[in-house]
Amino acid sequence: MDMSYMGLWKSMSGGAKAVVIVMFIMSIYSIWVMVERFITFNQAKNQSLKLLGALSNLLTKGDYQQAIDVTKKYKQSHLAKVISAGLLEFEAARRDKRFVDPEVPVEAARQGMDRTAMITVAELKENLGVLATIGATAPFVGLFGTVIGIIHAFDKMATSGGGIASVSAGIAEALITTAFGLFVAIPAVWAYNYFQNRIDRFTVEMSNSGSEMAIYFMKEAEGNEKSSVA
Repeated sequence: MDMSYMGLWKSMSGGAKAVVIVMFIMSIYSIWVMVERFITFNQAKNQSLKLLGALSNLLTKGDYQQAIDVTKKYKQSHLAKVISAGLLEFEAARRDKRFVDPEVPVEAARQGMDRTAMITVAELKENLGVLATIGATAPFVGLFGTVIGIIHAFDKMATSGGGIASVSAGIAEALITTAFGLFVAIPAVWAYNYFQNRIDRFTVEMSNSGSEMAIYFMKEAEGNEKSSVA
């Protein structure tokens, strides 16, 4: 029996070939998701670091519009989305003459940041379900190929009267599909857990930034109230 990759492919039954093709597509799709999410998460991290440095002076000066304009430059930053939502809600509520209570702009900003944080987390999780599905199902797809290979081996044994040579092709395709299923599933599970951990860190960062911005807005509201009283 030819044990080269091409020889094994030619000796496979149609069912085993179909299983290998399906798992190959699953592998390519999972690799694409890994690369796309890795690039997205790195952009979010790098742009967020740049954003914090650019905003510090503007918030100290109370230049909200300029701060909002800066956040728009960092479209991939998860922190930019949360901070921008807070600034927009705070500024809009503060200018609305219907609200005289200084707590209203602060609460509006807090709710806006909370909503944006939840939306951003959902965006960060985009396509991660694919990795979870591939990691969970690829071994079973490989197992299905194993069953097909064993059936192929017994079929050869029945038609040729036995012997290791007659069943070697079926056993080989059974082992190959099993190995291929694990080869596809293991990286997908690893990548899924890795990206979930990064999302958890991003969620903590957004929560901390939201809390810091809420404290900042409270101080600003108290300062404005004292100024108006004076």
